[in-house]
Amino acid sequence: MEEKSSPLDHGSITLEPEIEGESTDQLWLRTVYQGDTVPQFTWRAVLMGGALGMLMSISNLYTMLKVGWAFGVAITACVLSFVIWRGIRLAFPKVSDMSILENNCMQSTASAAGYSTGATVGIAFGALLLITGEHQPWTTLLPWTFVSAMMGVFLAVPMKRQMINIEQLPFPSGIAAAETLKSLHGQCKEAVTQAYSLVAALVAGAAVGFLGKGEFPWQIAAKLKIPELIPFEARSMGVNLKETPGFGWEPSLLLLGAGMLVGMRVSLSMLVGSLVLYFFFGPQALNAHDISAPKAIIKEWALWSGTAIMVTSGLTAFALEWKTILRSLNIVQVKKGSVSNDTENIDPLAHIEVPMKWLVWGIVPLAIASIALQYLAFSISPIVGAMTIVMSFFLGLVACRATGETDVTPMSAMCKITQLTVAVMAPKNIVTNLMAASVTANIASSSADLLTDLKSGYLLGANARKQFQAQLAGVFFGVAAVVPAWYLMVPNKAALEAFEPPSVNIWKSVALALSQGIETVPLSARWGMLIAGLIGIALALLDKYASKKWKPYVPSAMGLGLSWVMPFSNAFAFFLGALIATIWRWLSKKSAELYVVPVASGAVAGESLMCAVIAIIQAVSALTGSH
Repeated sequence: MEEKSSPLDHGSITLEPEIEGESTDQLWLRTVYQGDTVPQFTWRAVLMGGALGMLMSISNLYTMLKVGWAFGVAITACVLSFVIWRGIRLAFPKVSDMSILENNCMQSTASAAGYSTGATVGIAFGALLLITGEHQPWTTLLPWTFVSAMMGVFLAVPMKRQMINIEQLPFPSGIAAAETLKSLHGQCKEAVTQAYSLVAALVAGAAVGFLGKGEFPWQIAAKLKIPELIPFEARSMGVNLKETPGFGWEPSLLLLGAGMLVGMRVSLSMLVGSLVLYFFFGPQALNAHDISAPKAIIKEWALWSGTAIMVTSGLTAFALEWKTILRSLNIVQVKKGSVSNDTENIDPLAHIEVPMKWLVWGIVPLAIASIALQYLAFSISPIVGAMTIVMSFFLGLVACRATGETDVTPMSAMCKITQLTVAVMAPKNIVTNLMAASVTANIASSSADLLTDLKSGYLLGANARKQFQAQLAGVFFGVAAVVPAWYLMVPNKAALEAFEPPSVNIWKSVALALSQGIETVPLSARWGMLIAGLIGIALALLDKYASKKWKPYVPSAMGLGLSWVMPFSNAFAFFLGALIATIWRWLSKKSAELYVVPVASGAVAGESLMCAVIAIIQAVSALTGSH
């Protein structure tokens, strides 16, 4: 079946209506949508995605414990599914090939299973194990993980129309996954050319991942850290930056590719913010004895201000679009049967988008279940439990926007706001502090993950309702795999301590501090939160009301915020990627339009695929006792 041409064919990520009076939604429906004519939500797509997602949920659990990082699943699943299905067709020629939308549906299932279910297990329950020395029973862990992941899926519904259809946020991994599928399924000369470039970048990314990501002897030997090569001392205010964790750059084509996709505005904001932190505010905090060691600059001090700027800017930007919010929540409706010449009040995608009544049907029982679980398992008061649900919506919004702009979901940073709030509402209660924040963590990450998949589907012309159903199915697969894997991989406290888990230790230390009250947060960090929050509001207002001429020069609030919750090495890699794409466009605009997106997508796909494979091997080794 011939597929419709879409903006993806030309490396674009936005839709610009050309017919007078035609809305973006109408243009997309006319030129891109093919969800009613191409198979999408099928049993084989869901089962394939579920099987791949179960494996990746275990690998992500391991990587969360070992390196404090969960790798995206969507691109990995797309490539693996295509290769596996081609093998099945060689063995059984009568089996039909999967359509591109079936693979997209498979991607949604795998992503929900592999990414949306492991965060709570790997961080919050790990920190609780370190504090109490005992595992929580599976009768608590399983429903806790399931309910929070499902809530994340449902809460993404009101955000989709605003962030994907209207704002056209890039969601780099979503673009990469769509580009991967388009190249794999494409038959035209341009698609084949893009596929070759994507495959070449994929191989390069896989090689970098093979050499630099993991703990095998050859990987440790191949790791390159720029500060170790600097022949002179890099100091700022008496602080040796070469001794500061995260200062420099460990080569990563994944981060370079993400920088190429998100663009110069966000990436430059990240670099500038990180430079200011490492060269000025961080050393100043050290000299003032607000923190005790360079390694605490981000982990214990800067994350408060970085989180504040992302939260206030995200909420302000959301509030400024109040008309869109009302429409997306279905508060403003057009009565059936009414006759109106006002085409702006007619929703052309009503039969495709997820109905808001589904949100109510899902959120109400899940919210009640979550509040009940918090009370029965950890004696968290219903008032605090209800507060975590409300905060999860707003912080999930911020996480989705950060993912849309930069491809980074600041899950841990977002949860610090919840931990701070809980410290005020339930002081000196470390279990309440940890587990209430874990609800926000899983809901926020699940929401961002669903929107990334929906971005892929939007570019490919998929039916959003069917993708939503696939994501719901994926949660079942993921929970079925990650819960038993947790107990097998980490049988006791000693086994967890052997991992030296960075994220788990951060959550543990923050919970210990906040359980004693806000006074334990350095005074300078508290002032930083206030100032950063005001900056976030100002940047959101500038981004909304600045003229088109000046808007590209307004710093990205998300970029600045993220630069204070991630290492300098990540921000530097993002900037280098954006710089490569910019120079490429200067040298050859036509070539850049054809190759930048597939090359960047291939780099992201290759390294993430290799890292997932390595993580699976390491997880299996850990399960068999050979690691």
